[in-house]
Amino acid sequence: MTLVDLTVPSLRERSLDFLPVAIVGAGPIGLAAAANLVQRGIDFVIFEAGDDIASSIRQWGHTRLFSPWKHVVDPASRQLLEAIGWELPAPESLPTGTELVEQYLEPLAALEPIGSRIRTGVAVDAITRQGMDRTRTARRSSTPFLLRVRSADGVEEITARAVIDASGTYDHPNSLASSGLEPLGLPEVADRVSHALPDVLGRERLRFAGRHTTVVGAGHSAANTLLALAELAEQAPGTRITWLIRNASAVRVTTSEDDGLAARASIGRRVDALVHAGRIQVVDRFETIRLGRTDNGVRLYGLRGDDLVEHETDVVVNATGFRPNLDMLREIRLELDDIVEAPKRLAPLIDPNVHTCGTVEPHGFAELQHPEPNFFLAGMKSYGRAPTFLLATGYEQVRSITAWIAGDVAAASRVALELPATGVCSTSLPADGAASCGTETADSATVQSGCCN
Repeated sequence: MTLVDLTVPSLRERSLDFLPVAIVGAGPIGLAAAANLVQRGIDFVIFEAGDDIASSIRQWGHTRLFSPWKHVVDPASRQLLEAIGWELPAPESLPTGTELVEQYLEPLAALEPIGSRIRTGVAVDAITRQGMDRTRTARRSSTPFLLRVRSADGVEEITARAVIDASGTYDHPNSLASSGLEPLGLPEVADRVSHALPDVLGRERLRFAGRHTTVVGAGHSAANTLLALAELAEQAPGTRITWLIRNASAVRVTTSEDDGLAARASIGRRVDALVHAGRIQVVDRFETIRLGRTDNGVRLYGLRGDDLVEHETDVVVNATGFRPNLDMLREIRLELDDIVEAPKRLAPLIDPNVHTCGTVEPHGFAELQHPEPNFFLAGMKSYGRAPTFLLATGYEQVRSITAWIAGDVAAASRVALELPATGVCSTSLPADGAASCGTETADSATVQSGCCN
């Protein structure tokens, strides 16, 4: 049993009361944290590295969520919006990422109590304690946080009473190499390597039409891209598709006929059918070690068993998943799981070897605490490398965290979350051919910068 100190946080000391809470990231979770702080009358500032709020979601805005509107809106945010006449879009319909931003997040960010405290185009480079590195202990909890931030105007330092890091993971993909290190030669071919979930049928169409694309990764982000490329191939002659995986099979995508998870079985069957029809070429057991530039594309060097092999393509899509950026937290005392890189108390609850999106237990400040008092990872970043994050889970996280910051221990400790037996993460497909993150029902609140990334 883990014992958690439930005494009122030391940030209640008068010396810190005048400082704002610093929120890193103006995505759904960061804005939900802001809405909860507004309701509690606590000042805050939001730092968003992108030029607009929800900059990561905008990159995969063409992707349709596999959850209806009624489950992707934060309760505190909804209360603030409805107070000015905002109405929830058709509750049972499935928004795209772009619709989520335009119809919900932008109106939320435009509310004066929130919008006046958002600083876009400001990246947080480092977080520490004012005048203290991580080795100093005396009076640590009563010392303000210090955030070094960078914008077009230069570098400055901001103090805060508490920090909620909801900066996500989309901008930090896993490596193409099986070792976890960046493959040798990547800088020389970076312009020919795409991020996960590219807009194959939309704004990035010209990059892929009539060309040979190799999708690297064995999850549902890869599957979504493969299906989009297959549709593009029907429209643009000469479009070729290779699926490169490091194992003998993509067990997270391809499924048997008796799989009880209907949506997962659906996407698996669709990809399998394209493979069997010869429209997708599979290169299995390929462990990438190096990349090289060719006249028109990329050459991947890898191992297949004991053999050194090569694979040539025009474009590579990195769909290998994501990881948190921990460099900015070097001077913060973190307690992370050695494997998942999530808070140590949270990690067993989200282990992807055990849990799907919908089987994660409710959790709040207690599971998200670190040895650094009043510092919290929230949202996708709190899940480390686990791909099972749900928006509803993140909303409950920040509700609990903000209650704790306010000194409302009772509210912070009451965590509750209703999820289906399995949950769904995202799909770029219409509902009748939906791709899921190993789940069968759309009755959960979900968002991913990639499907179960």
